[in-house]
Amino acid sequence: MLRQQRQIRMRIHQLMDTGLFMLAFWLAHSLRYYFPWGRPEIFPFEDFIWLWLVILPAAPLILEWQGFYNRPLLAPRRTAIWPLLKASLLTTVLLIVMQFIVREERAYARAVFPLFGLLSFVLVLAKEELLRLVLRTSFGREPWQKRVILVGDAADTSAIRRQLGGNSGGSIEVLAELGLDEKAADKLMELLHQHSPNGVIVCARPAAFPLVESVLRTCELEGVEAWLVANFFRTQTFRTSLDDFYGVPVVVFRSAPSVSWQVLLKQVMDFTVALLVLVLFWWLFAIIALAIRLTSKGPVLFRQQRCGLHGRPFTMLKFRSMVTDAEQRQHELAAMNEMNGPVFKVTNDPRITPVGRFLRRYSLDELPQFINVLKGEMSLVGPRPLPVREIAQVPNPADRRRLSVKPGLTCLWQICGRNEVRDWQDWVRLDLEYIDNWSLWLDLKILVKTIPAVLRGSGAK
Repeated sequence: MLRQQRQIRMRIHQLMDTGLFMLAFWLAHSLRYYFPWGRPEIFPFEDFIWLWLVILPAAPLILEWQGFYNRPLLAPRRTAIWPLLKASLLTTVLLIVMQFIVREERAYARAVFPLFGLLSFVLVLAKEELLRLVLRTSFGREPWQKRVILVGDAADTSAIRRQLGGNSGGSIEVLAELGLDEKAADKLMELLHQHSPNGVIVCARPAAFPLVESVLRTCELEGVEAWLVANFFRTQTFRTSLDDFYGVPVVVFRSAPSVSWQVLLKQVMDFTVALLVLVLFWWLFAIIALAIRLTSKGPVLFRQQRCGLHGRPFTMLKFRSMVTDAEQRQHELAAMNEMNGPVFKVTNDPRITPVGRFLRRYSLDELPQFINVLKGEMSLVGPRPLPVREIAQVPNPADRRRLSVKPGLTCLWQICGRNEVRDWQDWVRLDLEYIDNWSLWLDLKILVKTIPAVLRGSGAK
């Protein structure tokens, strides 16, 4: 189904699901209020109606985040149950946290929250089952089902048919297939009159574009939608989307995450966490700075030009963990480099100071990078930024795709052994795996797994 139609359908479902979540909260309170058991005494719903203001934006966002809406209408039940279960649980946890933060004197009876989680899951699942029953009838199927004709080479139309069979969930019915030749427009008009479809899917190579134009004219005359499949360029990692460039329709090819509410939330999370760390742990910064100042000569902070988003240089900050002339002495240790590729890593590097060794073991030397995050030069999660001189030595141009997102404090390699990853290609593979599978949920999982890895000093040198 087309993106615009999917978005409209998703917004309708979000409104219904948000209403059901709010209803579940009221029902949970009512069950506990009118059928009391145990203690403490529960107060009227009006005292806690403010939690509806939390559910109102949170429920649809969490459901979308869990992929609840990224499935065909008649998809297998398991594709709905697991995301819905996680969304109900996360929304329940969020309400408990908000109750704790606000420190409402009239605290809720603890049974209300698990009741809310259970009821929200049951109500939304019941809605999905009711919708499934309606859509299986001819009356319910008619408004949303697309009846289409495929136009193009046999290999291309067969591929589209297979893709529709696996992803459309019955929302698209293929009525006929038509080859693309000089008489395609006339044949298509006959098929349009015979089958009365409401859409034509055209797939063709660039050489056949003059024939495509005649097909599109036929669809225009008949008032039938035409969808041109934009796969005429064979790319490996690019994902395509249609956009508007000052009134001109364009096909956008991108391999990095596109602009979305998840990307926006990632930016908000970066700024908020960085600000909190700098405000709450200023005393730790002061202690580390004093320790460096008292034990070795030189500046407290180490500044180095690193490659940021799309390779744009920025000044990355670290607590100095080496002697002041460490960069000038690097060539002396070139034979000891343990990394394949452009990256330089040495176990028991003689340039590291005693305090610096402790800082590196627990990644405390990287705390000033929260300033880079606050400035928008880095993110909490992303490929680690490399020095400009090392990026210039990257042997394979395809490896530079790791620069298509902001560099981060931690990433997949950080939780896969950190400095125990010694092969440059393994490092790049982990970074590209992160980019290709990015989601806000993946960021949160990496952050959670990074904390114990740092506390244990796993793989750090």
